[in-house]
Amino acid sequence: QVQVVESGGGLVQAGGSLRLSCTASGLTFDDHPLGWFRQAPGKEREGVSCISWSGGDAYYADSVNGRFTISRDNAKNTLYLQMNSLKPEDTAMYYCAAGGVGGECALFESEYNYWGQGTQVTVSS
Repeated sequence: QVQVVESGGGLVQAGGSLRLSCTASGLTFDDHPLGWFRQAPGKEREGVSCISWSGGDAYYADSVNGRFTISRDNAKNTLYLQMNSLKPEDTAMYYCAAGGVGGECALFESEYNYWGQGTQVTVSS
């Protein structure tokens, strides 16, 4: 059974930083592209960033490009999202997701098969 678990969320002031982590078990971690999504209250879930199975390719939403960095450590079965220069509009529940074997890194929910329960990020002004 595949299990995806996020951690690292919390409350931070605007301009601050957080690092989210995501572990995945029950699958061959380095076979899968991985992504971060977020959902703010009253809004649809949106793609934030994704990374290919090898870590060689990464993409970012325009709203976070230059502030967030995605990375993965396949030896530790862990995905990271380093978030710097946080803004109040980054406040959301952040979800980690794993795509299918050999799949593409994309910011579309339909590309991902396995999802975590989310970790809350709150940025105060």
